[in-house]
Amino acid sequence: MSLGPRLKRQLDHLGFRAEELERALVQPEVSADPQRFQALSRELGEIHPVLLLLRRHEALDRQREEAVHLLQENPDAELRELAEEEVRSVEEGLSALEEELRLRLLPRDPNDERNVFLEIRAGTGGEEAALFAGDLARMYSRYAENRGYRAAIISASESERGGYREIVLEISGKGAYSRFKFESGGHRVQRIPETETQGRIHTSACTVAVMPELEEVDAVEINPADLRVDTFRASGAGGQHVNKTDSAIRITHLPSGLVVSCQEDRSQHKNRAKAMALLQSRLQDMEREKQQTATAQTRRLLIGSGDRSERIRTYNFPQGRVTDHRINLTLYRLEAVLAGDLDVLVEPLVQEYQADLLEKLGEDA
Repeated sequence: MSLGPRLKRQLDHLGFRAEELERALVQPEVSADPQRFQALSRELGEIHPVLLLLRRHEALDRQREEAVHLLQENPDAELRELAEEEVRSVEEGLSALEEELRLRLLPRDPNDERNVFLEIRAGTGGEEAALFAGDLARMYSRYAENRGYRAAIISASESERGGYREIVLEISGKGAYSRFKFESGGHRVQRIPETETQGRIHTSACTVAVMPELEEVDAVEINPADLRVDTFRASGAGGQHVNKTDSAIRITHLPSGLVVSCQEDRSQHKNRAKAMALLQSRLQDMEREKQQTATAQTRRLLIGSGDRSERIRTYNFPQGRVTDHRINLTLYRLEAVLAGDLDVLVEPLVQEYQADLLEKLGEDA
């Protein structure tokens, strides 16, 4: 069972690239440049597992040929039955390996390994929407913890009853963006508010925006003259440093009108650096949306049509139901999802995303 011509070309190219990288990594000028050495080593590290899969496929293919030869040459019925069983087993293994190779060779999102800024804003529904924003913030924080990531509140605007009019989280950890990137869009909740005396179900909404945190090398250039920087006293629970020093930072980007703030740290310098990183991510996100108005099929899974007000998911409390409208998936596991078991929604989205990419690759072949 030979690989298809397109897949074979890709694998051949990877083999040549691995040889190039191995030669480059032993060159003195590369060893003397830590950043370049790290980048090339990382690329080689990503190629090697694919080549190992290819070696396993080649070994199984040889095993299959031997079993077929034995089947054709041996008249003994018992041996033929054993050979037939081996051929079936090997062919199943080859199919599984080929599928894994195809997935490994899908175009990589360059942002997948990055940390993310995750913004939640209360929409229609007033105080109930703000409480729902708090539910979403806790859900994402618990999911991050389950995945081994770190979640920190960068800035927050609390509502009167303990919800959030707006909250920005930073999710840190290898591969964070790959797990959270499908969350951008409109999230709707259906439930009976505590203040509702007649038991009527209310519908409220929040919007979520997920942006990869940029590295210095590809950060958006910002003219300092375009910024207005204000300091203010951090607010929040506790009494330690809160309201004692002007450590919180608010930055306004005058050309776009974007405003970001950070009060996570006691250090004004660290808060300023984090606020600038958030501003750069927002500006790049705005530019990316402009460039992607001509939507690709896979875009619908990331943020639908590109309009963040578009509803992507509904959380129905009376029925214990959560529905992702992009892939028509309904689960009656609302409590578990809100407790951070978000993989039951993320995994089907990832699989659909990969299927879309495979289909597109098939069209381009």
